[in-house]
Amino acid sequence: MKKRNLKERITLDPIMTLVVLIVATIVISGFLGLLGVQVNYPTIADDVTLQTTESLVSVNSLFSLSGLKYIFTTTVSNFVSFTPLSSLIIILIGIGVMEKSGFLKTVVTLLTKKLKKKTVTFAIVLFCVISSIMGYLPYVIMIPLSALIFIYGRRNPYIGIIASYAGLCAGTGINFLFTSSDSEILKGTLLGAHTLNPAYSLGTTSFIFIMLIAVILVSIAITVITENYIAEKLPKYEFPETELEEDLIVTNKQLKGLVFASIAGLIYLIFFIYCIIPGLPLSGALLDYSQTFYIDKLFSADSFFSQGFVFVVTMFFVILGLFYGIGAKTIKNNKDLCDDLGHSLDGVGKTLVLIFFASTFISIFKKTGIGEVIMAALANLLNISNLGTFPLIILLFVISALGTIFLPNSHFKWLILAGIAVPTLMDASIAPEFTQVIFRFGESATMALTPLMAYYVIYLAYLEKYNQNEKPINLFKTIKYQVPYSLVISVMLLALLIIWFIIGLPIGIKGVVSI
Repeated sequence: MKKRNLKERITLDPIMTLVVLIVATIVISGFLGLLGVQVNYPTIADDVTLQTTESLVSVNSLFSLSGLKYIFTTTVSNFVSFTPLSSLIIILIGIGVMEKSGFLKTVVTLLTKKLKKKTVTFAIVLFCVISSIMGYLPYVIMIPLSALIFIYGRRNPYIGIIASYAGLCAGTGINFLFTSSDSEILKGTLLGAHTLNPAYSLGTTSFIFIMLIAVILVSIAITVITENYIAEKLPKYEFPETELEEDLIVTNKQLKGLVFASIAGLIYLIFFIYCIIPGLPLSGALLDYSQTFYIDKLFSADSFFSQGFVFVVTMFFVILGLFYGIGAKTIKNNKDLCDDLGHSLDGVGKTLVLIFFASTFISIFKKTGIGEVIMAALANLLNISNLGTFPLIILLFVISALGTIFLPNSHFKWLILAGIAVPTLMDASIAPEFTQVIFRFGESATMALTPLMAYYVIYLAYLEKYNQNEKPINLFKTIKYQVPYSLVISVMLLALLIIWFIIGLPIGIKGVVSI
């Protein structure tokens, strides 16, 4: 009992935990820098000649005068440019209008009142998994929306937050739709393959079969774990009495609001869909035509659509909420609309503080180079001679899974791994496309376990927002919620890889497992 009370007394607020992690990172970087820790790994230096060279990564000590100078001069700019910050604030404007006008509650009531709890959970998780086609934006959309959906369904919002984050992180590397991230990684895969076979080619549908199966299996697994384990372990959520007394029956007035919102939303969608279809009169103006794949034309850094995507989605939400409010008489004048615009931003102060310290921690950790050093050291394990086919599959999966904890960025990881992994596995008769799938499955298994993932702070902030305990939510407990998902997904995806390889089925259209 005394031990338990002591543990409760020393529970750190997430902000203080981030401060501890920042200080620990600075000190560790100083120690590793003093030891001169560095790692060499092979990379392809020339895209034309495909010559391989040795790259060097080393730990950059921040436990120094120059390190302190970096921290003090970049902290503010890193916070201001931290993508989750601006994306969340802008998206919350749209969500606020949908929530306050009653649009969300009416839609959720209509869609879910006759559905089983597991069905609603599965639908949310499935959407989260496949939404990676939109990049990282779904993190700032689905986490807040999932919490509201579960509240409207008279369920603990923690369930929605935890399950949606698990689905979003798992969807990082598994999607039967070809994403912009897949496109970047495919380039590295082809470079690695061309060192042994310059004529090797891959398409956007080379992974579709195995990815489709993975999406379905992972979505089912997350749903089962959520309903049968996570939901049972969470403390009871106490709803306000006024909310419990509200009638969930949808009235004619609310249906009229839905009709108004549907018509306005449809017109808005048709306009923007037309703007991203190439080849039609006055269409395609939002695309980046310097790219090859359509998904890159949409979501490349120079694409007008990509640069304005957050605003496009926010305006869609505002239009839905506004026209619903006009039809349902919940928005009667401009003051009502302006109040609704700021509704979701009420009480967002601590979220901003969390984002500040999270952005600082991530920036400092990146600057130290510790993640790259760990990833390069893990990649070199693939050079161990005399490994068989199945040990190589397992080893690459484990390397990808472990490396993701220290270096969540998929593109950076594959830049380090591809030059070693693709040729090594090709020598073992494993096809480059299957090697890429192994890598993607591995990072999907552990993405939810790292606080270095930029959008983890959104997950943390919303758990804190709906925390009804007097104690602050513990940062490590938020990660602990994700451990069951990670363990089950790891075993499931690794088993899928091995079984698929043994059977020898194609992993996609013109995508094979062995060469």
